[in-house]
Amino acid sequence: MSELSSAFVRLHARLTPVPFVPEVRLHQADEPIGLWELTEGEFSTDRPPPFWAFAWAGGQALARYVTDHPELVAGRRVLDLASGSGLVAIAAARAGAASVRAVEVDELAVAAVALNAEANGVRVDAEFGDILDSDAGDAEVVLAGDVFYSDAMARRVLRFLLRATRAGAPALVGDPGRAFLPRDRFDELAAYDVPVPEALESVRVKRTTVWRLRAGLPGASS
Repeated sequence: MSELSSAFVRLHARLTPVPFVPEVRLHQADEPIGLWELTEGEFSTDRPPPFWAFAWAGGQALARYVTDHPELVAGRRVLDLASGSGLVAIAAARAGAASVRAVEVDELAVAAVALNAEANGVRVDAEFGDILDSDAGDAEVVLAGDVFYSDAMARRVLRFLLRATRAGAPALVGDPGRAFLPRDRFDELAAYDVPVPEALESVRVKRTTVWRLRAGLPGASS
Protein backbone atom coordinates (compact mmCIF):
# COMPACT_ATOMS: atom_id res chain seq x y z
CA MET A 1 0.00 0.00 0.00
CA SER A 2 1.69 3.21 -1.16
CA GLU A 3 1.60 6.39 0.89
CA LEU A 4 0.28 8.24 -2.17
CA SER A 5 -2.69 5.89 -2.53
CA SER A 6 -3.47 6.07 1.18
CA ALA A 7 -3.30 9.85 1.13
CA PHE A 8 -5.61 9.98 -1.89
CA VAL A 9 -8.21 7.83 -0.13
CA ARG A 10 -8.07 9.96 3.02
CA LEU A 11 -8.32 13.18 1.01
CA HIS A 12 -11.29 12.21 -1.15
CA ALA A 13 -13.35 9.97 1.15
CA ARG A 14 -14.74 10.43 4.64
CA LEU A 15 -14.97 7.70 7.28
CA THR A 16 -18.70 7.14 7.87
CA PRO A 17 -21.03 4.24 8.79
CA VAL A 18 -22.41 2.09 5.98
CA PRO A 19 -26.18 2.73 5.63
CA PHE A 20 -27.30 -0.92 5.63
CA VAL A 21 -24.44 -2.25 7.78
CA PRO A 22 -23.88 0.53 10.35
CA GLU A 23 -21.63 -1.77 12.38
CA VAL A 24 -18.97 -1.05 9.74
CA ARG A 25 -17.41 2.32 8.87
CA LEU A 26 -15.82 2.98 5.49
CA HIS A 27 -14.02 5.79 3.73
CA GLN A 28 -16.84 6.92 1.42
CA ALA A 29 -17.00 9.75 -1.10
CA ASP A 30 -19.53 12.52 -0.49
CA GLU A 31 -19.74 13.50 -4.16
CA PRO A 32 -19.59 10.45 -6.45
CA ILE A 33 -19.41 12.03 -9.89
CA GLY A 34 -16.55 14.41 -9.13
CA LEU A 35 -14.37 11.63 -7.74
CA TRP A 36 -15.26 9.36 -10.66
CA GLU A 37 -14.12 12.02 -13.11
CA LEU A 38 -10.95 12.69 -11.11
CA THR A 39 -9.78 9.08 -10.98
CA GLU A 40 -10.54 8.51 -14.66
CA GLY A 41 -9.10 11.82 -15.78
CA GLU A 42 -6.54 14.03 -14.10
CA PHE A 43 -5.33 11.54 -11.48
CA SER A 44 -4.69 8.60 -13.83
CA THR A 45 -6.15 7.75 -17.20
CA ASP A 46 -5.49 4.02 -16.81
CA ARG A 47 -6.91 3.60 -13.31
CA PRO A 48 -10.18 1.70 -12.77
CA PRO A 49 -13.26 3.66 -11.63
CA PRO A 50 -13.36 4.35 -7.86
CA PHE A 51 -15.55 1.42 -6.87
CA TRP A 52 -13.76 1.51 -3.49
CA ALA A 53 -15.31 4.87 -2.55
CA PHE A 54 -18.93 3.73 -2.35
CA ALA A 55 -20.97 1.13 -0.48
CA TRP A 56 -22.55 -0.65 -3.45
CA ALA A 57 -25.83 -2.46 -2.97
CA GLY A 58 -24.46 -5.95 -3.59
CA GLY A 59 -21.69 -5.50 -1.07
CA GLN A 60 -24.04 -4.04 1.53
CA ALA A 61 -26.46 -6.95 1.19
CA LEU A 62 -23.71 -9.56 1.36
CA ALA A 63 -22.06 -7.85 4.34
CA ARG A 64 -25.44 -7.72 6.10
CA TYR A 65 -25.98 -11.43 5.45
CA VAL A 66 -22.52 -12.37 6.73
CA THR A 67 -22.99 -10.18 9.81
CA ASP A 68 -26.34 -11.81 10.58
CA HIS A 69 -25.07 -15.34 9.82
CA PRO A 70 -21.55 -15.44 11.29
CA GLU A 71 -21.54 -19.24 11.22
CA LEU A 72 -20.99 -18.99 7.47
CA VAL A 73 -17.44 -17.70 7.92
CA ALA A 74 -16.51 -18.20 11.58
CA GLY A 75 -13.20 -20.04 11.89
CA ARG A 76 -12.82 -20.29 8.10
CA ARG A 77 -10.45 -18.83 5.53
CA VAL A 78 -12.37 -16.30 3.42
CA LEU A 79 -11.66 -14.76 0.03
CA ASP A 80 -13.42 -11.50 -0.87
CA LEU A 81 -13.23 -11.19 -4.65
CA ALA A 82 -13.13 -7.72 -6.28
CA SER A 83 -13.30 -6.32 -2.78
CA GLY A 84 -13.78 -2.63 -3.59
CA SER A 85 -13.96 -0.82 -0.24
CA GLY A 86 -13.40 -4.05 1.70
CA LEU A 87 -16.90 -3.93 3.18
CA VAL A 88 -17.60 -7.64 2.75
CA ALA A 89 -14.10 -8.61 3.87
CA ILE A 90 -14.45 -6.50 7.01
CA ALA A 91 -17.85 -8.02 7.77
CA ALA A 92 -16.30 -11.49 7.45
CA ALA A 93 -13.43 -10.57 9.76
CA ARG A 94 -15.86 -9.13 12.32
CA ALA A 95 -17.90 -12.34 12.11
CA GLY A 96 -14.90 -14.39 13.22
CA ALA A 97 -13.25 -15.62 10.02
CA ALA A 98 -9.90 -17.28 10.65
CA SER A 99 -8.37 -15.13 7.89
CA VAL A 100 -9.66 -12.81 5.19
CA ARG A 101 -7.99 -12.15 1.85
CA ALA A 102 -9.37 -9.21 -0.14
CA VAL A 103 -8.25 -9.04 -3.78
CA GLU A 104 -8.48 -5.98 -6.04
CA VAL A 105 -7.08 -4.80 -9.38
CA ASP A 106 -7.02 -1.15 -8.26
CA GLU A 107 -4.16 0.09 -6.07
CA LEU A 108 -6.43 2.74 -4.58
CA ALA A 109 -8.89 0.02 -3.59
CA VAL A 110 -6.12 -1.97 -1.92
CA ALA A 111 -5.23 1.13 0.08
CA ALA A 112 -8.88 1.73 0.95
CA VAL A 113 -9.34 -1.87 2.13
CA ALA A 114 -6.31 -1.59 4.41
CA LEU A 115 -7.41 1.76 5.83
CA ASN A 116 -10.99 0.57 6.32
CA ALA A 117 -9.91 -2.64 8.03
CA GLU A 118 -7.72 -0.65 10.41
CA ALA A 119 -10.57 1.75 11.14
CA ASN A 120 -12.79 -1.20 12.08
CA GLY A 121 -10.16 -2.91 14.21
CA VAL A 122 -9.91 -6.08 12.13
CA ARG A 123 -7.24 -7.76 10.06
CA VAL A 124 -7.76 -8.13 6.32
CA ASP A 125 -4.98 -9.09 3.93
CA ALA A 126 -5.45 -6.64 1.05
CA GLU A 127 -3.89 -7.93 -2.17
CA PHE A 128 -3.33 -6.23 -5.52
CA GLY A 129 -3.83 -8.44 -8.58
CA ASP A 130 -6.15 -10.16 -11.04
CA ILE A 131 -6.74 -13.77 -9.95
CA LEU A 132 -9.81 -14.52 -12.06
CA ASP A 133 -7.91 -16.87 -14.37
CA SER A 134 -6.47 -18.71 -11.36
CA ASP A 135 -8.21 -20.29 -8.37
CA ALA A 136 -9.29 -19.40 -4.86
CA GLY A 137 -6.20 -20.86 -3.22
CA ASP A 138 -6.89 -22.21 0.26
CA ALA A 139 -10.13 -20.25 0.71
CA GLU A 140 -12.94 -22.14 2.44
CA VAL A 141 -15.57 -19.51 1.57
CA VAL A 142 -15.62 -17.11 -1.40
CA LEU A 143 -17.63 -13.88 -1.28
CA ALA A 144 -18.26 -11.37 -4.06
CA GLY A 145 -20.40 -8.23 -3.95
CA ASP A 146 -21.81 -6.62 -7.10
CA VAL A 147 -19.48 -8.23 -9.64
CA PHE A 148 -21.89 -9.01 -12.51
CA TYR A 149 -21.98 -5.49 -13.95
CA SER A 150 -20.60 -6.32 -17.42
CA ASP A 151 -20.68 -9.32 -19.72
CA ALA A 152 -16.90 -9.78 -19.80
CA MET A 153 -16.57 -9.49 -16.02
CA ALA A 154 -19.53 -11.80 -15.41
CA ARG A 155 -18.10 -14.58 -17.57
CA ARG A 156 -14.72 -14.49 -15.84
CA VAL A 157 -16.23 -14.27 -12.36
CA LEU A 158 -18.62 -17.16 -12.98
CA ARG A 159 -15.81 -19.43 -14.16
CA PHE A 160 -13.73 -18.49 -11.12
CA LEU A 161 -16.60 -19.09 -8.69
CA LEU A 162 -17.45 -22.42 -10.29
CA ARG A 163 -13.85 -23.59 -9.84
CA ALA A 164 -13.97 -22.54 -6.20
CA THR A 165 -17.32 -24.20 -5.55
CA ARG A 166 -16.28 -27.45 -7.21
CA ALA A 167 -13.14 -27.42 -5.05
CA GLY A 168 -15.36 -27.31 -1.95
CA ALA A 169 -15.59 -23.59 -1.13
CA PRO A 170 -19.15 -22.21 -1.11
CA ALA A 171 -19.46 -19.04 -3.20
CA LEU A 172 -21.93 -16.31 -2.22
CA VAL A 173 -22.64 -13.14 -4.17
CA GLY A 174 -24.66 -10.02 -3.50
CA ASP A 175 -26.42 -8.61 -6.55
CA PRO A 176 -28.98 -5.80 -7.05
CA GLY A 177 -30.44 -7.15 -10.28
CA ARG A 178 -27.51 -6.53 -12.62
CA ALA A 179 -28.24 -7.66 -16.15
CA PHE A 180 -25.36 -10.13 -16.42
CA LEU A 181 -26.04 -12.26 -13.34
CA PRO A 182 -26.77 -15.85 -14.53
CA ARG A 183 -29.63 -16.43 -12.10
CA ASP A 184 -30.18 -20.01 -13.23
CA ARG A 185 -26.82 -20.92 -11.68
CA PHE A 186 -27.72 -19.63 -8.20
CA ASP A 187 -30.01 -20.28 -5.25
CA GLU A 188 -31.48 -17.30 -3.40
CA LEU A 189 -30.55 -17.00 0.29
CA ALA A 190 -31.97 -13.59 1.23
CA ALA A 191 -33.27 -10.34 -0.26
CA TYR A 192 -33.08 -6.82 1.15
CA ASP A 193 -34.06 -3.25 0.31
CA VAL A 194 -30.67 -1.52 0.40
CA PRO A 195 -30.04 2.26 0.49
CA VAL A 196 -27.78 3.37 -2.37
CA PRO A 197 -26.29 6.66 -3.67
CA GLU A 198 -28.92 8.12 -5.99
CA ALA A 199 -26.22 9.76 -8.11
CA LEU A 200 -24.89 6.32 -9.04
CA GLU A 201 -28.01 4.16 -9.20
CA SER A 202 -30.73 6.72 -10.10
CA VAL A 203 -32.78 5.41 -7.17
CA ARG A 204 -32.40 5.64 -3.40
CA VAL A 205 -33.16 1.99 -2.61
CA LYS A 206 -32.38 -1.16 -4.57
CA ARG A 207 -33.85 -4.61 -3.99
CA THR A 208 -30.74 -6.73 -3.59
CA THR A 209 -30.36 -10.48 -3.33
CA VAL A 210 -27.76 -12.71 -1.75
CA TRP A 211 -27.20 -15.81 -3.86
CA ARG A 212 -25.28 -19.06 -3.45
CA LEU A 213 -23.74 -20.62 -6.54
CA ARG A 214 -24.61 -24.19 -7.45
CA ALA A 215 -21.73 -26.34 -8.67
CA GLY A 216 -23.93 -28.28 -11.07
CA LEU A 217 -25.43 -27.40 -14.45
CA PRO A 218 -28.14 -24.72 -14.80
CA GLY A 219 -31.42 -25.91 -13.36
CA ALA A 220 -29.81 -28.73 -11.39
CA SER A 221 -30.59 -29.07 -7.70
CA SER A 222 -26.95 -29.57 -6.72
